[in-house]
Amino acid sequence: MVAGETSGDLLAGLLLDGLKTRWPALRTQGIGGPAMQAHGFESWWPQEKLAVRGYIEVLRHYPEIAGIRRQLKRRLLADPPALFVGIDAPDFNLDLETGLREQGIKTVHFICPSIWAWRANRIDKIRAAADHVLCIFPFEPDLLARHGIAASYVGHPLANVIPLVPDRAAARRQLGLGDEDTVVALLPGSRSSEIAYVGERFLDAAALLLRARPGTRFVLPAVPAQRERLVAMASASGLGASIQVLAGQSHAALAACDVTLIASGTATLEAALFKRPMVIAYNMHPLSWRMMKRKQLQPWVGLPNILSGAFVVPELLQDAATPQALAQSVIEWLDSPERIAALQHRFEALHHTLKRDTARLATDAIEKVLEC
Repeated sequence: MVAGETSGDLLAGLLLDGLKTRWPALRTQGIGGPAMQAHGFESWWPQEKLAVRGYIEVLRHYPEIAGIRRQLKRRLLADPPALFVGIDAPDFNLDLETGLREQGIKTVHFICPSIWAWRANRIDKIRAAADHVLCIFPFEPDLLARHGIAASYVGHPLANVIPLVPDRAAARRQLGLGDEDTVVALLPGSRSSEIAYVGERFLDAAALLLRARPGTRFVLPAVPAQRERLVAMASASGLGASIQVLAGQSHAALAACDVTLIASGTATLEAALFKRPMVIAYNMHPLSWRMMKRKQLQPWVGLPNILSGAFVVPELLQDAATPQALAQSVIEWLDSPERIAALQHRFEALHHTLKRDTARLATDAIEKVLEC
């Protein structure tokens, strides 16, 4: 298995629940993070080595990442596994899966690359790479079938982990927050490049919010590899005791908050499942942004908006993601309880659509691949 970032590690950890139940003696190895390792996964390289987003950003790390992929491929071909499962990370995993499949190793790709949103030309690469694709959105298997790719809808694992009615009061007690506090969760992403481009903007926006709304509390979940850096950034932000940098605990932060300021990515879907209003933001190297925009097929980048087919939450991207605009968008949510109630109703319906017995369905599909 290979999971290239924190969100993939979380998804793979949930998948391993089902696999270990079906096959208690299962051995799993490759590249993964703490959620996978908690299930006995043996990680041969640190997951953070692959956690890079953006064209220009990847170029800086490409020699090391390509070297890891070559070494991993040699190792897997020398001692072939019963199955290789690529968890998202399509730029790394699809080429690896293709090479393994050509040598007779069965492959499954967990999470269909977002060919319906951008980079539709990836469809041929997916066909060559995967014996089967496990899809987390209900419309994806039919799309893949039209291109001759076997796939199953397994629901989204997070929809089973996140309760339909989150316990806001318990999350606030866990984080030492009061029931009456106004709480904003800051989620600038888990990658080093995301924090470099987005982190300071989020903290500057928080400072503006604190000035406009004294007493506001901020929580900032940090993955272990980025926590020291984010603690230093928070200390320099002037927010003082108003901000907590958490050791992980992103779900507690989302359950506890009134609004989240959040980087585009899987975390936005987590926020939707927690029924929280959000302001989605992103910023990257200007050249990476221009290249990405040319390949974008839909007007939205945030998963809650893509799945809703509308701008149900604001997106402030690239030059639009100024601290002033971010702060103002958060304030607009705080001042709009009726708008929040309507959004929560929409997100509850989305939650029901995505809630399936993902571990069992995914394991059933994997078992069929192994039997072929």
